[in-house]
Amino acid sequence: MSKPELKIRLMDTHAGGDVSRIVLGGIDPLPGATVRDQMHYLRDDADGLRKLLLDEPYGIPEMSVDLIVPATDPEAEAGYIIMEVMGYPIYSGSNTICTATAVLEAGLVPKREGRQRFLLESPAGRVQIEALVENDVVEAITCEGLPSYIDTYRSTIHVPTIGDVTYSVAYSGGFYALVDAAELGFSLVREEERALSECAYKIVEALQAERGFSHYTLGDVGPLPFLHFMGPVEQVADDFYRSRSTTYVHPGVICRSTTGTGTSARLALMHHEGSIRPGDKLETVSLRETGFIGEFTGTHQEGQQTVVENTITGKAFVLAHSDIVINPEDPMVRDDSVYHILGSRHDTSS
Repeated sequence: MSKPELKIRLMDTHAGGDVSRIVLGGIDPLPGATVRDQMHYLRDDADGLRKLLLDEPYGIPEMSVDLIVPATDPEAEAGYIIMEVMGYPIYSGSNTICTATAVLEAGLVPKREGRQRFLLESPAGRVQIEALVENDVVEAITCEGLPSYIDTYRSTIHVPTIGDVTYSVAYSGGFYALVDAAELGFSLVREEERALSECAYKIVEALQAERGFSHYTLGDVGPLPFLHFMGPVEQVADDFYRSRSTTYVHPGVICRSTTGTGTSARLALMHHEGSIRPGDKLETVSLRETGFIGEFTGTHQEGQQTVVENTITGKAFVLAHSDIVINPEDPMVRDDSVYHILGSRHDTSS
């Protein structure tokens, strides 16, 4: 006897070129007292959803998936869980910009003209959102970046076939290696995308083999996954800077955008070097000429760490509204760790 088809309701969006597939319906409620707990359940007991929506035939590894879930924080309007090819990051700027836009466009948060503020709940905790709506269009989203800090400043590692590489390491939602693109022979143009990915892979592999990194409260968060190539910083106004940038996140995957967390990492580095003051902004510009604007808003002390407070501003665009059909008889859909959370009765938009 054939199993019934199941549907998942989606809104595809992008911010800075990074596609975020927003799951609005078709997933049953997940166990967990917090959104972070629900993320752990997905990771440990239902990872098939991530694989289903990022692998063929439904998706590609360069995409992200954001599952909308009910908030557990009574002050938050909605919760969301981020899924990417490398796993489950607790926070992402581009995904947050896309999710905030999606909850407004889907009516989960009533859209109002002008500026409006609301809270979302990410696995990292509550996130303050400010949306700018003009003529019923979400023109910009400003979201809090995670408190960011410099773990390592200008250390050197020998990388086979490349040589000695100078790098810094920042935490901004994940650990980032920060390297000077020009020192490695890159101008940060789109034609270099494949070479950037190959270079970043070698550096990250060498760093992972040599050392680990520990967060001051989270402890061991796994091997360093990300590398951010930094272009020269240009000062375009008294309080405004611009820099070409690109972020490597996984073998073969260079983000289309500059990434919000990558931009937060840059702000932490600029503060560490004493080159920015509270209120200063940095626009990071991608290989595809898209950008996010990070603002350095202040610092506070966490134990022995001085952490940088920041916001990220960008715009998301809606690409598509769709229902995808999951047919359990399809030989391309083999992961049984997804079917127990699929249910056509559940729809987060209702």
